Amino acid sequence: MEPGREKDMQKAITEKVTVMDGDIPLQGILERPTAASSPLVVVLHGFTSSRERPHTLAACQAMWQAGFATLRFDLYGHGESGGTFQSHTLHKWISNTLAVLAYAQTLDFVTEIWLSGHSQGGLTAALAAGEQAACVKGLILRAPAFMIPQCAREGAMLGVSFDPVNIPAEFPTIKGLRLAGDYIRSAQSIRVEPAMEAFPGPVLLLYGEADDVVPRRDVEMAARHYRNCSLVQLPGETHHFDRAPEQMQAAIRSWLLEQRA
Repeated sequence: MEPGREKDMQKAITEKVTVMDGDIPLQGILERPTAASSPLVVVLHGFTSSRERPHTLAACQAMWQAGFATLRFDLYGHGESGGTFQSHTLHKWISNTLAVLAYAQTLDFVTEIWLSGHSQGGLTAALAAGEQAACVKGLILRAPAFMIPQCAREGAMLGVSFDPVNIPAEFPTIKGLRLAGDYIRSAQSIRVEPAMEAFPGPVLLLYGEADDVVPRRDVEMAARHYRNCSLVQLPGETHHFDRAPEQMQAAIRSWLLEQRA
């Protein structure tokens, strides 16, 4: 860690923010160093998660230590934000992210905007960055769930099989929750490779070698499609980076410091 970085992190200014995406309120936490200006990372959580998950907070800590502000927020149907879990879709999450990116551009202390996400949030970050490549400086993707659109097209998702042509009105998912069929329809329409190829900035891909959710082949595919990508595979780490989060933190911190050099 660079001298003074930990001190800056401890002095971070924290405030709650609300961003509107149409009539949906998105609740976030903005944390920034006391410096007059800094880069900002917009941080997205994953499926059934929230901005308060320990691995998300650990990732943000590494970003602060590298001198970056963070804006982590709850997406549609999750945490404290509006909408219901059952009715959330990838397109709604992309719309949420674009709304937050627009808000971030109004913050006068921000020198540049980066985007990060975990799992379904990692997929969302990649898709949003493909649309807003001129706005997003770089990406930090933790176990991005690039397989979701293909799973939707094949009719198998989250351990549930379904007819991908005759999509059910709703279907069960993890933790006893249910999703509307629009989730599948939305996912089926998405192609991830064009979004990757449209993004010219630096990308950090983090993958736990004990991840039992995201296939290794998907992150390796992404590393080939991005123009400027660093793939870091963490030994023994899980999908949620909860066995040795310091490995993830060290990778994020060192990579971000390299980008600022």
